[in-house]
Amino acid sequence: MASNNNIVIKNKRASFDYEFIETFVAGIALAGTEIKSIRLGKAGLTDTYCTFIRNELWVKNMYVAEYFYGTYNNHEARRDRKLLLNRKELRKMETLSKNTGFTIVPTKLFMNEKGLIKLVIAVAKGKKSYDKRQSLREKDDKRDMDRAFKK
Repeated sequence: MASNNNIVIKNKRASFDYEFIETFVAGIALAGTEIKSIRLGKAGLTDTYCTFIRNELWVKNMYVAEYFYGTYNNHEARRDRKLLLNRKELRKMETLSKNTGFTIVPTKLFMNEKGLIKLVIAVAKGKKSYDKRQSLREKDDKRDMDRAFKK
């Protein structure tokens, strides 16, 4: 059932707004039409965040477009979805995220070699405006160096 279809949907804004402390790879509980929609690349992670509800981790505001051929079985585009992690990882994330200024942000949605949809989430700390300027400066410098080496 494995396919060679490489689906990678990134949250580019997250790396700009947050400094990642630790990352985890989580499974995600999806409906059948959601999986088909993600395989077509019709998903987005902008303005997405994770929260704990009754010792379970849920991803909120994740966009997965309705499947075109879904009929009455179709899903809601921005429903809450449960993340699948083991208890040890959940405890670690909960203790880290309870500190002031820390949050849990989804960074990447991808399909692994078995054809399962996985979500990379990070415990992150918000960047200050001067940190963001530093990130932009580093990105510009890297681009300039790449251009210099190509010549």
